Amino acid sequence: MSNIAVYGAGSWGSALAVLLAKAGHQVALIGRHADEMEKMKQQRENLRYLSGVILPSNLLPTTDLTLLNADLVVFSVPSHSVREAARLVKPYLGEGCIVVNTAKGMEEGTHLRLSEVLTEELPQNPIAVLSGPSHAEEVGRDMPTTVVVASEVETAKAVQDMMMTPKFRVYTNPDIIGVELGGALKNVIALCTGIAEGLGFGDNTKAALMTRGLAEIARLGVALGGNPLTFAGLSGVGDLIVTCTSLHSRNRRAGVALGQGKPLETVLKEVGMVVEGVRATRIAHNLGIKKNIPMPITEQAYKVLFEGADPKIAVADLMLRGKRHELEEVVEMSWLR
Repeated sequence: MSNIAVYGAGSWGSALAVLLAKAGHQVALIGRHADEMEKMKQQRENLRYLSGVILPSNLLPTTDLTLLNADLVVFSVPSHSVREAARLVKPYLGEGCIVVNTAKGMEEGTHLRLSEVLTEELPQNPIAVLSGPSHAEEVGRDMPTTVVVASEVETAKAVQDMMMTPKFRVYTNPDIIGVELGGALKNVIALCTGIAEGLGFGDNTKAALMTRGLAEIARLGVALGGNPLTFAGLSGVGDLIVTCTSLHSRNRRAGVALGQGKPLETVLKEVGMVVEGVRATRIAHNLGIKKNIPMPITEQAYKVLFEGADPKIAVADLMLRGKRHELEEVVEMSWLR
């Protein structure tokens, strides 16, 4: 049994806290608002974000930051809050305590991956990344789930040992760049598949967006240092499939509403939780330009989100692009050298 702290009491943080408590660890679920945490403590349930999932007795909802002095700390805050959260918790972390980041995104402005942000702010702590197809609603209800943890070998194995259960299978992968980029960029494609659904298009359209979207993710990911094989794994195609198709997916739901003609501001209010794909689209678009990487789906998503483009015209522009070889990267040998 280990002492584990989960920082961030949203849906994913709560689900992971429940998972870890059921695995036999002593878990502190640390949130920001004392009244909400006290309510969770009394009701033994996170009614706002994970209703219907009972909190085990060895899970303590709290605002006490001193409990971050644990064997393992799981970060479960939105991508845009990671740096601020790291600065807040730094005085409370034990030296050498492993910090596992679960947010899927990149930092705007710097374009840093979130593990790079955490390494800058918490140089005394080993950093790992947890990714893969894993909706909180299902993990909290003990549905079999498979994920990947990326870090240097010994750190990844330590996290694997603490988090793996009969219902939560954890693989390791040393390619932290590829794992992070797959998790961040799939949100862009999930928005696009949602838009296609909102426009009334069918499975053919969504399958095309997912397949060609994966090509874009891998193209940019490899240019930034990721391993091509990682994008065929859990944090690549696995996470892409679940985020583009699941009713639990915020990015897909937001895309559907956009495709139905609702303005972005209204959509974000209706979803009520962070839609990581919006920021990810802006970051991926900028990185594609910076690295001279063709990303036509991301480009059209950017135009729809930030330039007021008509989604139907965006789809038409994608369909009428110049002729291409499906495996143009392989033919040109541009990202396998």
